[in-house]
Amino acid sequence: MKKAMKILGVLMVLIFTALSFSSCSKDDDPADNDFFAGTYKGSVSYNDGGSTNTNTDAGSVFVTKIASGTKYNFTFSNGIPSLNGIEFSKQGDNTLVMVGSTATSYIRIDNNTLKILYIQDGKTWTANCTR
Repeated sequence: MKKAMKILGVLMVLIFTALSFSSCSKDDDPADNDFFAGTYKGSVSYNDGGSTNTNTDAGSVFVTKIASGTKYNFTFSNGIPSLNGIEFSKQGDNTLVMVGSTATSYIRIDNNTLKILYIQDGKTWTANCTR
């Protein structure tokens, strides 16, 4: 009985050790996960080139990763229209940078900040936010 308990104890330690090492991966980059999804708060603005001009320092942008894995939606506060299906590529370890667009744009997301300057069809969206 004593020998069986000893073998069982050693097996439990081995299983625990194996699970501990397999659950940690250096290849698990946050850019591959929903790391950038969430709410960023700060300065947001929108101008439609006409009568609509929204500008606030107390705004927010809710970032959502969509099914493709490389595209994101940006939902603005204060009645500002959303930007949807914006495609990104990973740059460095924890930064996403926008790619391939027909708009004049700069969108950069990292661990703590979101910066947007997006101009399309005479409309301009901006954001300078943190979380």
